Amino acid sequence: MNLKLKVWRQPNATAEGRLVDLEARNIPEDCSFLEMLDIVNNDLIGKGEEPIAFDHDCREGICGTCSLTIDGVPHGPSETTTCQLYMRKFKDGDTIHVEPFRARPFPVIRDLVVDRKAFDRIQQAGGFITARAGSAPDGNCIPVPKVKADAAMEAAACIGCGACAAACPNASAMLFVGAKVSHFALLPQGQAERTERVLKMVRTMDEEGFGNCSNYLECEAVCPAEIPASVISRLNREYAMAAVKDGVS
Repeated sequence: MNLKLKVWRQPNATAEGRLVDLEARNIPEDCSFLEMLDIVNNDLIGKGEEPIAFDHDCREGICGTCSLTIDGVPHGPSETTTCQLYMRKFKDGDTIHVEPFRARPFPVIRDLVVDRKAFDRIQQAGGFITARAGSAPDGNCIPVPKVKADAAMEAAACIGCGACAAACPNASAMLFVGAKVSHFALLPQGQAERTERVLKMVRTMDEEGFGNCSNYLECEAVCPAEIPASVISRLNREYAMAAVKDGVS
């Protein structure tokens, strides 16, 4: 396959960026999108030019580090992470636009690399539980209804990649925060900090500059972990109850 790329190039966080025309030649259709960028970078290095900077880690669809916007869609037309997007999704001769995630709380560091530490700070604000240290407790000593266990595991599948915020016109992080809050709110282990957790995480989310949800549901559409938008409803309920309790106390 031979493809034309329009890639966002930005040398550093303070410089102005722009789309640059590049060619991707002799690309196997069975290689991943990141492997295609590797091939392009090898060509650029061979010409003595700067390679494209992009984030990646596991390349197994687990970590969500490969945060690229491809043809205007976070992670591209794959409904999975960028590293699991294969070139057979495209046609020979296609022109592909490759940009970083677009959300104000995700500033561009260089080229396609963005700073997603805002998600880390939200998680640090309340994404933990208090548990007794020492010997491992009996796995069956705390009964959890299967419906709640399934819902908690569904929410726990969130990898925090940021595609939800990048796809949302408001740059809302409520799908991410809703997943993290739902995960613990549904389990007995998460009850100790239940009120404090949602208040801290939502307040940190607002401080980081993420917008509010307007029910566009773009977040759900691009989520590689298929987190349902119902976690946003649960987040709203948890926050409302916590705000009342906090006001009373």
